Amino acid sequence: MFGLTGKSLVTLKDYTPEQINYLVDLAIELKAKKRMGIRGNLLAGKNVALIFEKPSTRTRCAFTVACVDEGAYPEYLGSNDIQLGHKESVKDTARVLGRLFDAIEFRGFSQKTVEELAQFSGVPVYNGLTDEFHPTQILADLMTIKEHLGSFKNKKFVYIGDGRNNMANSLMIGCTKVGMDITIIAPKSLLPEEGLVEICKGYATSSGAKLELIDDINGVVGADVIYTDVWCSMGEEDSEKERVALLTPYQVNADLIKLANNPNMIFMHCLPAVKGKEVTEEVFEAPYSVVFDEAENRMHTIKAVMVATLS
Repeated sequence: MFGLTGKSLVTLKDYTPEQINYLVDLAIELKAKKRMGIRGNLLAGKNVALIFEKPSTRTRCAFTVACVDEGAYPEYLGSNDIQLGHKESVKDTARVLGRLFDAIEFRGFSQKTVEELAQFSGVPVYNGLTDEFHPTQILADLMTIKEHLGSFKNKKFVYIGDGRNNMANSLMIGCTKVGMDITIIAPKSLLPEEGLVEICKGYATSSGAKLELIDDINGVVGADVIYTDVWCSMGEEDSEKERVALLTPYQVNADLIKLANNPNMIFMHCLPAVKGKEVTEEVFEAPYSVVFDEAENRMHTIKAVMVATLS
C-alpha cells in the first residue's frame, strides 16, 4: 500500500508524507490490537537479520518483539558475529544475507553502510540508527505526538540541544514532511548542516510547515512539544567537557518549561537520558513527560514498517 511493499527505510527523505502518515496510523492500529491481546501472523514465515555495530536497548528489543508478535524470526548479528566491511565487503555480505533473509535491520556508524545493504541485498533494509539518521525513532515520535496532541498541523515542535546530531537531522525531516512547525534551538556551532536544512526547507514549503533555526532559548515560547537528546552521542565521549560547557544554557529544566507557557505541552526524549545534563530529573518525571510512551512506540512503529514492507 502507498508503494511500501519491498521498500527500504534508510532515511525518511525517501518517504512521502502519505507513506509516513500511513505508517503512523498503522502503528496505532497494531498497538490497539496488541493491547487487546490479539496476536498477528502478518509476518509469518519471514526471517529478519538484525545487524548491530552499536549496542542498543530499545531498537533491538523493539525489532525482536515486533517480529515475534507477527510470526517472524529475528536473528541477532552483533559486531563479533559478522565481518561487515572487514573480512567481507558490505556489498558481498548484503548479497549473502539477501539470499537468506526477507529483510535486514542495521544499527551502526556509517550511513553509507545501510545504503549499500539496501542497494545490493535485494530485500528491504531498515536503518535502526546511523551517525546521520534515525528514522525508526522519528516514526515513534510522530506516533506519540499524534496520540497525545491529535494531529501535526498547527503544532510547534521545539528541539533544543545538539542540533547537528542524527536526531536533530531526522526530526527536521520528519516534521517538515508531515507539516509540523519545527524550531531547532542550539548554539550556532551546533546547528544542522546547511545542505540538509535547504532540503527540509523544500519539504516545509510543500507541507506548509515552518522551519526555524536559532540559538535563543526564547524560541521555546508556545511550544507544543519540547524535545532533547544527549549532548554527547556514541563515539563523542571525548568531547563531553566541551559539550557540557556549551550546552548547559540549553538544558530542559523547570524554568524552560515555564518559558514555553503552554499547559498542553509534552516533553520528549529518545532515551537513554543523562539526567542532570540535557534534562533535569524534575522534568523527566513530570506528568507532561511522555518518554516511556515514546519508547514503547518504537516497537509498534517498527512493526508497522515491517508489516507494510514485507506482507
